[in-house]
Amino acid sequence: MRFRLPIMAGLIAALALPVLAQDDGLIVYNAQHESLTQEWADGFTKATGIKVTLRHGGDTELGNQLVQEGASSPADLFLTENSPAMVLVDTAGLLEPLPQDILDEVGDSFRPSTGNWTGIAARSTVFVYNNALLTEEKLPKSIMDLADPSWKGRWAASPSGADFQAIVAAMLSLKGEEATAAWLTAMKENAVAYRGNTAAMKGVNAEEVEGAVIYHYYFFGDKAKTGENSAHIGQLFFKGEDPGAFVSVSAGGVLKSSTHKAEALAFLKWIAGADGQAVLRDGTSFEYAVGVGAASNPALPPLDTLGAPKVDPASLDSRKVTDLMTAAGII
Repeated sequence: MRFRLPIMAGLIAALALPVLAQDDGLIVYNAQHESLTQEWADGFTKATGIKVTLRHGGDTELGNQLVQEGASSPADLFLTENSPAMVLVDTAGLLEPLPQDILDEVGDSFRPSTGNWTGIAARSTVFVYNNALLTEEKLPKSIMDLADPSWKGRWAASPSGADFQAIVAAMLSLKGEEATAAWLTAMKENAVAYRGNTAAMKGVNAEEVEGAVIYHYYFFGDKAKTGENSAHIGQLFFKGEDPGAFVSVSAGGVLKSSTHKAEALAFLKWIAGADGQAVLRDGTSFEYAVGVGAASNPALPPLDTLGAPKVDPASLDSRKVTDLMTAAGII
């Protein structure tokens, strides 16, 4: 009997210990479309057995969160819709330099000069227009034309979103601060602000405005469903290396603080490689594949026909863009 009390006390003490948290596997801060990243995660887990936990948020939200968390971040991997948020995190010195075998999965124009992250998908800037209100000869020849007073009240955008701000970042890189600030000042007078690209496209379709600056996949995605929000819409690709032909790179980077670094690098290589890029080709995201030799969804005009300007993704300055847009009274 004298031995039972210590044994029971030990059992009670053991039961009182906190239960260790279940391993979440790879923790991915995801600003890409949830359905697309879930396809990537499911495919990777099926191929490797490695569990992936997705924590969703917006580009700016998660980029700023990672900077605040610093070396204490629980994230292993960061995926974005546009690259400025990744540049923000890279500038803070939080990204693991990528090995050459991952960088080689993607073409030079779809990854930054720093080598600390890589492109995983892409989307083209377009001008969608109501084809009952605008004929081809009346379309703008350049995105810069939308600053002309003749366009007042006739076009729309979603200025508070990371998508549009990435387009402005490309304009800043290509045209410089003075020209970009002047364009934004004119935009304040000319453009109608919508909350989200889908809402802007709906506004064009409903003849609330004649056109809108958005990304291409909203149009193709709607056409693949009911088409009700794009029934009266045409889509202009500016081409000619115009700022309005900017192709925004969705980005992937591994955090220096990752506790699953080998697995995070493996997941990023899988996304950028043949299997991950095939999800873009065969799925319904309608984003462009950027892997070397990878085909995009056949519904899309080929990426190499878009005449996109050459922009180093590492040069896109989201903080400067925010300052300029704030000064113009747009955000």
